Amino acid sequence: MRGFLLVAGLFATALGLLWIGQGTGTVPWPRSSFMVNQLHWAGYGAAMAGFGLVLIWQSNQ
Repeated sequence: MRGFLLVAGLFATALGLLWIGQGTGTVPWPRSSFMVNQLHWAGYGAAMAGFGLVLIWQSNQ
């Protein structure tokens, strides 16, 4: 279970960081993405990254 939480947490954190980058326009990849320069996606990304960090923290308990 610890390994699953760690992998899921790392994936969620990476995905959240990508969403933050796309939402702020820092990572305009792929160009056709509907998430580029949409600030609400940066908020969703922050929530996802926070959730991922909680999962990583729980895997170490």
